[in-house]
Amino acid sequence: MRFAFYTLGCKVNLFETQALEQLAAARGHEIVARDADAVIVNTCTVTSVSDHKNIRAFHRLRRDNPHAVIAACGCFAQTDPERIRATGEIDLVCGTTDRAKTLDLCEQAVGGAVDAPAPAPDAGFEQLPAGVPQGRTRALLKIEDGCDNFCTYCIIPYARGRVRSLPPAQVEQEAARLVASGVHEIVLTGIEIAAYGRDLHPQVTLVDLLVRLLEAQPNVRFRLGSLDPQLVDEAFCARLQGFDGLAQHFHLSLQSGCDSVLRRMGRRYTTAQFLACVERLRAAFPDCSITTDLIVGFPGETEQEFAQTLAFLRRCAFAAVHVFPYSVREGTRAASMPAQIERPLKAARAAQAKRVADALRSTYLSRFVGRTLEVLPEHPSGGCWAAHGRYGFPVYIDDPADRCRKNRPVRVQLTGLHRDGLRAQLAPAQE
Repeated sequence: MRFAFYTLGCKVNLFETQALEQLAAARGHEIVARDADAVIVNTCTVTSVSDHKNIRAFHRLRRDNPHAVIAACGCFAQTDPERIRATGEIDLVCGTTDRAKTLDLCEQAVGGAVDAPAPAPDAGFEQLPAGVPQGRTRALLKIEDGCDNFCTYCIIPYARGRVRSLPPAQVEQEAARLVASGVHEIVLTGIEIAAYGRDLHPQVTLVDLLVRLLEAQPNVRFRLGSLDPQLVDEAFCARLQGFDGLAQHFHLSLQSGCDSVLRRMGRRYTTAQFLACVERLRAAFPDCSITTDLIVGFPGETEQEFAQTLAFLRRCAFAAVHVFPYSVREGTRAASMPAQIERPLKAARAAQAKRVADALRSTYLSRFVGRTLEVLPEHPSGGCWAAHGRYGFPVYIDDPADRCRKNRPVRVQLTGLHRDGLRAQLAPAQE
């Protein structure tokens, strides 16, 4: 059979799609971009905008694959299977668990009719094989699923269920397999990785796991996915200092820089606690890249609250800020809150926050101009090589002599701002 895959949403979804591709290939199926016998679309439902993107994708995939069996899995399939069926484009709705079963159902459906009710999400951690996209040197490794936070704007705990963790020994096995396949950087990902291990017996923390990985694979870089700032205490910093294999990039989930908005969101920290985390990281990991997410236009957000948020962004001096206008998500508490903000005002605030974010990014990147840094070339891009180093920002290497090679770390001198990162040339010792 010929299988095609399509992913919407986060890195967890991307990991799961890569795993599905591996499972399909292991069964002898061909992975194709079009003219498929079966198409699996991994859906997202983090906002109502995501739902509309899913539905547009369904129509496009049906148009491009008129005779294929099309299956929807992922968060939208879990939370709203009837809406998916109502589109008339999807043959199978499979939810957020048992990806191998999704393949089984597709194989059966190609030969006849079959239906699949969406399963309950709390089915234990589903171990899937970590994959390496063709031609890439970085890989995702999913170590956790689910979330227990139930923030007022978020539907994901209902789609993914409670926290479930992959046991440390199995994480180490997957990491070793990736390293043996030539991976130079592993990104640890999950829905709420700061909660890693709380469901295991005995309990293990994310820091416990990370220390084990850094000690077992000293020649590989490990990068953390999005972190709840409450994880970043003195012990976090003390235990992870000194490991060269730890990427100096920490993504702390902020969402608002105003305490009253954070309370309405159901976040479990204050701006003072968040700032203390930022200061701990900078003391322990000088020059580290600290990035964040921000929701603007949350219900009831006043001009004063928004101004507090902008001031807090500047105070934290983030290296990058991913800005999102609040999107009403049916089924969450925030959807029924009073004082919903009109779309034009949300868009205006998002644009203003992005201008602040762009200025902060330029300020952070500028401090690296003139420095020498080891980076890993990944692929040619617009006449240069795209690469990444330990700080997380992209580096674009001028290489007129064609000396860069994929998977071979090189030392470069950073020469100036470029695109979303820095321009560079090979360090003199390598010319």
